[in-house]
Amino acid sequence: MEEHPQHHDHNHHAGQASEAGPDAMASPATAVAAPPAHHAHHAGGGGQDDHMVHSHGQHAGHSTAMFKKRFWLTLILSVPVVYFSPMFAHLLGYMPPVLPGSAWIPPVLGTVIFFYGGMPFLKGGLNELKSRTPGMMLLIAMAISVAFIASWITSLGIGGFDLDFWWELALLVAIMLLGHWIEMRALGSAQGALDALAALLPDEAERITETGTETVNVSELRAGDTLLVRSGARMPADGTVIGGQAEFDESMITGESKTVLRSVGDPVVAGTVATDNTVRVRVTAVGDDTALAGIQRLVAEAQASSSRAQALADRAAAFLFYFATGAGVITFIAWSLLGNVPEAVTRTVTVLVIACPHALGLAIPLVIAISTEQAARAGVLIKNRMALERMRTIDVVLFDKTGTLTKGEPELKDAATADGVSRDELLALAAAVEADSEHPVARAIVRAARHQGLDIPQATGFTSMTGRGVLATVGERTVQVGGPALLRELGITEPESLSASTRTWVDRGAAVLHIVDGQRILGAVSLEDAVREESRQAVAALQNRGIKVAMITGDARQVAAAVGAELNIDEVFAEVLPADKDKKVAELQARGLKVAMVGDGVNDSPALARAEVGIAIGAGTDVAMESAGVVLAGNDPRAVLSMVDLSRASYRKMWQNLVWATGYNIISVPLAAGVLAFAGVVLSPAAGAVLMSASTIVVALNAQLLRRVKLNPAQVR
Repeated sequence: MEEHPQHHDHNHHAGQASEAGPDAMASPATAVAAPPAHHAHHAGGGGQDDHMVHSHGQHAGHSTAMFKKRFWLTLILSVPVVYFSPMFAHLLGYMPPVLPGSAWIPPVLGTVIFFYGGMPFLKGGLNELKSRTPGMMLLIAMAISVAFIASWITSLGIGGFDLDFWWELALLVAIMLLGHWIEMRALGSAQGALDALAALLPDEAERITETGTETVNVSELRAGDTLLVRSGARMPADGTVIGGQAEFDESMITGESKTVLRSVGDPVVAGTVATDNTVRVRVTAVGDDTALAGIQRLVAEAQASSSRAQALADRAAAFLFYFATGAGVITFIAWSLLGNVPEAVTRTVTVLVIACPHALGLAIPLVIAISTEQAARAGVLIKNRMALERMRTIDVVLFDKTGTLTKGEPELKDAATADGVSRDELLALAAAVEADSEHPVARAIVRAARHQGLDIPQATGFTSMTGRGVLATVGERTVQVGGPALLRELGITEPESLSASTRTWVDRGAAVLHIVDGQRILGAVSLEDAVREESRQAVAALQNRGIKVAMITGDARQVAAAVGAELNIDEVFAEVLPADKDKKVAELQARGLKVAMVGDGVNDSPALARAEVGIAIGAGTDVAMESAGVVLAGNDPRAVLSMVDLSRASYRKMWQNLVWATGYNIISVPLAAGVLAFAGVVLSPAAGAVLMSASTIVVALNAQLLRRVKLNPAQVR
């Protein structure tokens, strides 16, 4: 039964709730709100991958599959090149078989490797040279070109040089292709997550018609359609349950494995699964307007965003180009002045091969790509990578109360009865009167009665009394439910036996409703904005990590204080007007604190934008999402812990990789140049190539260890 629009203005009806300020008794937060279609212009279409790839190394638009294909073919061709290389054979102490034409196996196959496997680097280097933005691709191109020319000079017997670098050339190209394949695969993993999200939608849906049901393609669905979603079926669109109830698996959206009960009036999201029952759902959003599509766009934005660390890697690559070139020139001049031109060429080529900063180039981009992907899989959508980098430095997390730390909907907290009335009788009567209402307060009372397994009697003659309460007939009794305004109208006062309880509730800022039979007050119930159990865990876990927790709300001080005390929050800002929330962020910043703001409403947007890190709860509004650098796909505040842990782990990996890669170059280049040749210490081309390859692999494997960071909100401690 639909209620009239004026029914149940419980802020007046309950009397006490009106003290709670603008955030009190807000409408229930949905599980995941669908970002509207206008998000699409931020995603930028299909160009994100190219943008991100070009931001590191200028990969000339090549794909992951291309690098994979070229790597495997180059690796196969490299085996005979290395095996028949006299230098490599001498290094390992074996004698390759002498076959007709075997001496030409390394030059011929090495040439194929240079042009086929090395082409991406040659093109990329040329592009960097043309754009005057030298970096890794140019340095790699220079190294393999020098090795190629020097090796052909040796193979053709020109000048008497012993510069047989075919095996180093083959291994260098193979290793570089492997590194770029690994890098691009990691950079593309977030796109893989997008594809996985897209795969969550079924191809068909069961639509209810006047004559029964029909199976239609998902593309034919429109808002307002009614669907039959059977047990085990995926939701084809966003909607609201209008019949039945079922446990829904929302893990693919929120990262939380525990199923969530969805009943009449509750929202359900495209891609989630009804696990135990069949429900009827009215479609509210389809296609690009669904939450799933919004999540895809947000992940795409994360792929396209730049970061300080990414810029640092690009600058480091440019620096190392000049460093390697300068070292190579100095090496050649120094050895030439000593009268040893062949050794000058050998040392110069070795310097250029070893100085290739591929390990350094992978150090940061790989970590960023993997951390962004891991976050997306955990339901933490990084719109701006700088937000993830800053999260490790945060001193205080400022949570908006309503809909973030609390559920944003009332919950029956307590009940007190008059003499001769049992608690069960009181709740059953109240639920009977409220049963036909869809107002959040009415639903809270009915939900509490059902949770306790009470038999709710049938009520008739339901009437809404604006600003006072509601009335209905239950059996032979006329029962009314309302706040102080109802008692004043009836001219009755509550007995002292109830006052002791209701005064305590009022002091906490709870909404108080009385249940009245005729002129007799049967009892009263208190309703409060329900605190999420996850909030307790999130607050405790943040404090365990040395991060303070603050709460901000427009609610009355007693309401805010009660929630703050219940959650053991460090600092509470109460009765804050929406326009002043960002001032509180600025106030914290003025104390020297770095702030992460977590909110879900339009009035949180300025604060989200001002904070060092703005985090929008996925159940919140589109404006809040636009203002935040991070969006939590679900509404679990524990996901903030995932960001903190991932940010700290990513930072450690970045520095570990930078130290390793930079240290390798700093030590190996002088040795390759021959600065210790007088002491008999010279890094051979063979050893240099092996060390260069090892450095790249170590950096790549170290970045992969980020996948071991636990990001499941249910596992926070």
